Amino acid sequence: MQTLLHELTTTLEKDDRLLIDGKLAKNKVVELALKMDKGLLKLLLGNEKLKDRFFADVDGTLVFDKQLFQRFVANKQFLPDSYTAYKNKIGLSDNGDEYISEKNEVTLIWPYKDCVLEGGQTREDAKRNEIFWNETLAPDRIDRLLDAKVLTGFKKFDKEGHHPVTEFSDKDNYIFKGNNLLALHSLKKKFAGKVKLIYIDPPYNTGNDDFGYNDRFNHSAWLTFMKNRLEIAYQLLSKDGSMWINIDDDEGHYLKVLADEVFGRDNFLRNIVWQKKYAAANDAKGIVDMHDHILVYQKTKAFERNLLPRTEKQNKLYKNDDGDGRGRWRTDNLLVRSFSEKYVFPIINPNTYEEFYPKEGSCWRANRETINKWIIENRIFFGKDGKGAPQLKRYLSEVQQGIVPTSWWSFKDADHNDAAKKEIERILGNRAFMTPKPEKFLERIIHIGSKEGDLVLDFFAGSGTTGAVALKMGRQYILCEQMDYVEPVTVKRLQKVVEGEQGGISKEVEWKGGGSFIYAELMEYNAVFVNQIEKADSVATLQDIWELMQKNAFLSCRVDPKTINNEKESFEELSLEEQKQFLIEVLDKNQLYINLSELEDEEFGVSEEDKKLNRAFYSEK
Repeated sequence: MQTLLHELTTTLEKDDRLLIDGKLAKNKVVELALKMDKGLLKLLLGNEKLKDRFFADVDGTLVFDKQLFQRFVANKQFLPDSYTAYKNKIGLSDNGDEYISEKNEVTLIWPYKDCVLEGGQTREDAKRNEIFWNETLAPDRIDRLLDAKVLTGFKKFDKEGHHPVTEFSDKDNYIFKGNNLLALHSLKKKFAGKVKLIYIDPPYNTGNDDFGYNDRFNHSAWLTFMKNRLEIAYQLLSKDGSMWINIDDDEGHYLKVLADEVFGRDNFLRNIVWQKKYAAANDAKGIVDMHDHILVYQKTKAFERNLLPRTEKQNKLYKNDDGDGRGRWRTDNLLVRSFSEKYVFPIINPNTYEEFYPKEGSCWRANRETINKWIIENRIFFGKDGKGAPQLKRYLSEVQQGIVPTSWWSFKDADHNDAAKKEIERILGNRAFMTPKPEKFLERIIHIGSKEGDLVLDFFAGSGTTGAVALKMGRQYILCEQMDYVEPVTVKRLQKVVEGEQGGISKEVEWKGGGSFIYAELMEYNAVFVNQIEKADSVATLQDIWELMQKNAFLSCRVDPKTINNEKESFEELSLEEQKQFLIEVLDKNQLYINLSELEDEEFGVSEEDKKLNRAFYSEK
C-alpha cells in the first residue's frame, strides 16, 4: 500500500497542472481523473504498477477504473501532510483505509457560507480573503437544517420610533436578520405561495467583489449557492408571481441556464438590459461594462405584467383641442405599410373637394366607409387652413393609458448607480453603503410586476431600496439581510421612509410617510461561534474559542474532542485560515440557529416572551 502511494505521488508530481504552491492538490487530481484527462492517463499508463492497479484489460483494450482511482486518492493516507490529513480526524473509521460513509449522501453547499464569506465586515468595501467550505450531509440532516428557526429581537417601527411587538397582522412588513437561505425556509411556513414579486441583487462572483474565493471552484460553488436560494424562492412565489434577478456578464449567462432549470425555460420572460452607468471612466481599459442584466421569470402563465405609466413628455405631444369634449389630440399618419388594394381610394377634402390618394405602394389604414365616418365625426385633420392632405386625429383619452415595457432600460428611464449612491448619502450619510440600486429603477420593476397591496420580497436586502420603494408604492414587503449593517443601514433607512423622507421617488409618488415594519432575527446558537472564529486574528484566540466550544457548542457527532486535543502539535502546524476552517467544520450545522421544534427546550434558553411571539408568528390562521 505504502509503495503504491509513493509511486502515485512521485508520478503525479511530474504534471505541473496538479501542483499548487509546489504541492499536489487532491481536488485537481480527482477533477482531471473524472474528465478522463489524456495527460493524466498517459502518466498513469507510464508506470507499470499504477497501470496494473487502475486499468483493466478488456479484450486487449485497457479501461481506466476512475471510481477505484478516486477512492484511492481520497484515502486518508494519501498526501498525509496536507490539511486533508488533519481534517480526517472528523469522521468515523472502520480502522481500515477509508471512513464509513453515510447512507444516501448528497452534496450541499454549506448554507451558512455566505455569512462566512462576509463575516466580520462592517462596511461593504472592507475586502477580505475568504475560504469556501463544502460539506456532505445526509438528506435527513438537510431537512433538519432547513427547518423553521426560532425568531428573537422583535421590534416594531413606526413614526413614533420602535416598540415591543404584541401581535402580527397579514399586512405587516418585515426585516429579518440571519442567513438568507435559512430565513427563506423559515418564511415558507407562513408565506409559501403568497409572494407576488421577488427582486434580488446577489453577489456577482466577479472575483473582485465580496464573493471572491481563494480556491479553484468558485464558479460551481456560486451556482450551487444560487440554486439553493432560487428553489425556495420558487416555492414562496404565488402562481401569478414573478422573479427578477439582477446580475452582470460574469455569471449572467450561466445563471440563465440555472434559472431555466428551476423555473422552467417556458417561464422565462425576458433579459432586461439596464444602463447602470451614464459615462465610462476616463482611465477605463478594454471594453467598459456599462450595463446589468435583469433576468425575469414568471412562476406560471398566470402572470400578467402591468403597463408603465405614460410620461408628461409623451402627453405633451397631444397639444391640440377642438373644444368638443374629446380632449387633446395630435396628428397621426393615415398610411400603413401593409398593402391592400381595397384600401386604395381617393379621400376628398370637404373644404376644397380636392382628391388625395395614398402614396404609390401604400394604402390607407381603413376602408372607404370608415374613413368617411371619421370625416363626419371630425376625426380627420386637413391642415390648419383646411386645405391640406388628410391626417388622423389621435386623442389622448383614447390611446392605451400606459407603455408596453421593453427589454432596454436607459439610465434616463431607470436612473443609474451614481444617482443611487447620492440617494443613500442624502439619507444616511457619506459611504453608508457603496452599491445601492436607484429607487427609480426599483419603482419600474415593482410597477410592472405587482399592484398595490401585493407582497414583495428581497432576500439580499442590502441598503433596503426594495423595501423603501415598495412602501412608497403601497406594497407589503419582506427583506432578509444577514450583515451587521442591517440595523445601522437597512433598518435606519426604512425608519426614515416611515417618517416621510423625501429622497428617491418620494416627490413623484407624493410620499408623506406612514406605515410600519417589524424587525426580527434568527436566534443564533452555533452561529455565534462561527462569527467568533471568522473574526479571530490569532491562533491563541482560536484556542480560547475551542475551549468555549467544548463547553457550550453543539459539536458534530463525528468529532471526539479528546482526539483533537491529543493532536495539539499537528493542529498548530496548520495555517490560521486552515485552523478556522477546521473549527467551523466540527460544529454541528443543524444548530447554527435554534430550530422552532426546540422552542420549548430549556437548554436553549428561549424567553417566555419570544416563545409567545414565535407561536403567534408561525400560527396558521
